[in-house]
Amino acid sequence: MVTHLLMDKMRPNRVAGAVGFNVRDGNFYVFRAKAVIVSAGGASHIFKPRSVGEGMGRTWYAPWSSASAYALPIQVGAKMT
Repeated sequence: MVTHLLMDKMRPNRVAGAVGFNVRDGNFYVFRAKAVIVSAGGASHIFKPRSVGEGMGRTWYAPWSSASAYALPIQVGAKMT
């Protein structure tokens, strides 16, 4: 699980890698990269449905779909396109 993106000090506005850990054994990892793609998936818990019968736990409102991956580039000031 990636927890932070790493910026390149020599080239401003460049993501140089990521920091994360293995959720099974807790090992810590630092990844260096020439390019980084943040694949965030959906953000279904930002806007709630209006109908009473729909909502949390359904296929299109999965509990793990919190949009937390969008925070990674925002925290380091990276451009999101």
